Amino acid sequence: MSNYLLRILANAPGWRTSRKIIVFESDDWGSIRIPSKEVYEILLKKGVKVDQDIYSKYETLENEEDLEGIFSLLEKYKDSNGNNPCFTALCIVANPDFKKIRSNNFDSYEYETLLETYQRYGRKEKMIKLWSQGIENDLIRPQFHGREHLNVKYWFRRLKDKAFSTTKLAFDLELTGLDPSIVKESRKDYQAAFDIEFPEDIDYLVKVLDSGLDLFNDTFGYRAEYFVPTNGPFNSSLNSILQKKGIRFINTAKLNKEPLGSGKYRRSLRYLGKRNKLGQIYLTRNAFFEPSDVKVADWVSNCLKDISTAFYCKKPAIISTHRVNYSGGLSQANRDLGLKELDRLLKTILRNWPDVEFLTSDQLGRIIIDTK
Repeated sequence: MSNYLLRILANAPGWRTSRKIIVFESDDWGSIRIPSKEVYEILLKKGVKVDQDIYSKYETLENEEDLEGIFSLLEKYKDSNGNNPCFTALCIVANPDFKKIRSNNFDSYEYETLLETYQRYGRKEKMIKLWSQGIENDLIRPQFHGREHLNVKYWFRRLKDKAFSTTKLAFDLELTGLDPSIVKESRKDYQAAFDIEFPEDIDYLVKVLDSGLDLFNDTFGYRAEYFVPTNGPFNSSLNSILQKKGIRFINTAKLNKEPLGSGKYRRSLRYLGKRNKLGQIYLTRNAFFEPSDVKVADWVSNCLKDISTAFYCKKPAIISTHRVNYSGGLSQANRDLGLKELDRLLKTILRNWPDVEFLTSDQLGRIIIDTK
């Protein structure tokens, strides 16, 4: 079956609209990933293949230039209603507090807030100001990605196991997010925060979501309405704490793989606009723009095909574009490429579809509710 027919089939189920709506969703804001160029070089010398994974090669905590670059570019363009493109930024609001964990001899997990992380990097006041400006000017709309980009229970069990030496090395360098494909350890991805190892981990995750969503409100000044679980896996029993804390819309894969613990998963079909038992609406992505990944020759052309298919099927185009594409702390050239390609993408979108509308994920969710 051709790629075109597969895209048609993937877009077929669910909510429809004749409006040409585009949403940009950008994951991972707030997470540390690789702390510095120095740490990157140390890992490389230790035999960790950080140069073979784009997130380890390019991604680090966002800085002022990253946000300023995105905002300056988005301000250049307006849709048929006079609105700029606005990134829905899926944000992490805490990171591990490595010093406290070390000082308590690994007896308990501790975290620092995102603002404390910014403070430690010497950029707190500037970042608070930039986030506020971006939100006020409708250029970026933070929503919830998780408290940490980390499966705390799963990570902590291996951190205490001497067989996981690279995990301990990463801890000593104050990072957690080394992909399993680049290390000599047999394990799952620590980044999948909600991929439970055991059923009893659910109780801990209720506390993570409860505290994380309160912390999101403290950080950005409003309650999150949209949740995108880090790396995808998420147990549906946690939907109730999300609802209690104000989450109305949840991102999901179309072919969802729900972790049940003890290596078991339950598969289900999800589609745009589907409601769960609590009335929350599922949103599904159907377009992709990740120019940091040079394995794809032309991300602009690929994304335009995704958008065209979505519009043909009377669906909004919900574009996945991770923070890594606009991260310049480890490589300014990487950020420059991401912005250059985003500029080309936006220019072509407006030329091809002059009646396009740029929305955020929560705005789209409310439209779906109002028209169902």
